[in-house]
Amino acid sequence: MPREEVENGRDDMLIDGNEVEQRRLENAVPEGFNADYLKAYYGKIFPYADMFKWLSYGNDGKHPGCDHSYFGRREFSFTLDNDIYLRFQSFNTASELENAIKEKCPFKIDIGPVYSVDIKVPQFLCVLSLRGRQPSKRHAYSQGGDNVFTPVEKELVFDIDISDYDDARYCCSGADVCLECWPLMTIAIKVIDTSLRDDFGFSHILWVYSGRRGVHCWVCDGKARRLNNEQRAAIVDYFRVYKGNENSSKKVSLVGPALHPFLVRSYTEVLKDYFEKRLLSSQNLFLNEERFEKILEMIPDECMQVYLSLLLLNHFHLIEFLVMLRNFAAVTSELRGRWLSNKRSREEINVARWDQLKNLLQSNKQKGQGLRRCIEEIVFTFTYPRLDMEVSKHMNHLLKAPFCVHPKTGRVCVPINPKNCEEFDPSAVPTLSQILALSVTCESFLGNLILEALKEKGIVNGMEPLLEIVLDTLGILLATSVKVLQGGDRDFLQCESSAVKELN
Repeated sequence: MPREEVENGRDDMLIDGNEVEQRRLENAVPEGFNADYLKAYYGKIFPYADMFKWLSYGNDGKHPGCDHSYFGRREFSFTLDNDIYLRFQSFNTASELENAIKEKCPFKIDIGPVYSVDIKVPQFLCVLSLRGRQPSKRHAYSQGGDNVFTPVEKELVFDIDISDYDDARYCCSGADVCLECWPLMTIAIKVIDTSLRDDFGFSHILWVYSGRRGVHCWVCDGKARRLNNEQRAAIVDYFRVYKGNENSSKKVSLVGPALHPFLVRSYTEVLKDYFEKRLLSSQNLFLNEERFEKILEMIPDECMQVYLSLLLLNHFHLIEFLVMLRNFAAVTSELRGRWLSNKRSREEINVARWDQLKNLLQSNKQKGQGLRRCIEEIVFTFTYPRLDMEVSKHMNHLLKAPFCVHPKTGRVCVPINPKNCEEFDPSAVPTLSQILALSVTCESFLGNLILEALKEKGIVNGMEPLLEIVLDTLGILLATSVKVLQGGDRDFLQCESSAVKELN
């Protein structure tokens, strides 16, 4: 597991429109990421009770029939400073989890599976370098009897990183992300979330911003948690469309007489519109010869495979196949000639060239499903979700916990509502220092108003800090609603106002 490096940097996002107030906040809580900030975050804000409630799935010891050992068999791992990696951490209660996190102040928290038996191992076996060997699992269970140490439950998870789209975007590369390429993550959320609900019948799905360059998905239904590795691999294979790599011009091949209904729905409801209305212009996909040649290369390579397959199946005669090949060459030659000679403004060139390509491939002059299918394949190549398959296939794979703070950005891994995921702005998620500044100054906004409203409802004690009240009773600052952590103080005030109205 790579080390999460710490980078100190300035974040120019304003918490308040007032520059004088902003400078005061900066003096109170300097920008950056360090252990002191993290200790304050873990001490005041991290939602231990909510995490325990979520990961217990009702096995919290508060009602008959619950499994009292359930949460204690869940593996957590802590990544500390200086490449220290603690695996096989387990806790029986929310307070144990809280005390351990406050004591160790991990830079990263990962969540693993629920094992068949208690997973505690001797402390000296848990502390290892990231580059060292993993602790031996045989120390975690009894050597005799039927106590077999094996994972028995784990949420079905998906990991999608923007860095895997570097051949489909021109605005950024690597871990960098901006509002021009973030719609690729929005597309992934919409496509995968819809399929998980409509095709597989799952309903308890949590989407989380990774804190830097992507999104994580947790499918929490009981039937999803109990899937074995083979069943998980089958679900992942259901989503497998993008099979290319950065060195291959062929990324997607949509073979067969008709597309699968899942692919048809994804294309018509999500991919096509986002490609034509957002990515086509924002990424300038047809801006110059280098870029449009990359797209023209997809036409013969993709379509020839389709026709070769059909030829081998005796669906075409050789003469017909040769005619098809001639059509491929004619299409690319005609488009290349138009685009090299026709100079348009930057604003309209991408749309115009895409329309020309579509019209030519769909024209009566170019008969055959393969050429028309090329349009869909190009759209899929640039927009379809690119999953980290290995993360989803194996039950014992660990994934970063929600509400962690990413060391390289200082941003909290906040939940994303899939119903309005297109509104999510990763650059507007507050940094650790901004959240701490907000916790210090929130009473100067609507603190008194909210406090009085809560008191009238008999919910809280007047001596409790306002931020903890918001967290524990309303779930505003760090809960499933992403609106609060999505923006600065203006969004915070709007959410607070709505909460007060709901209480009344």
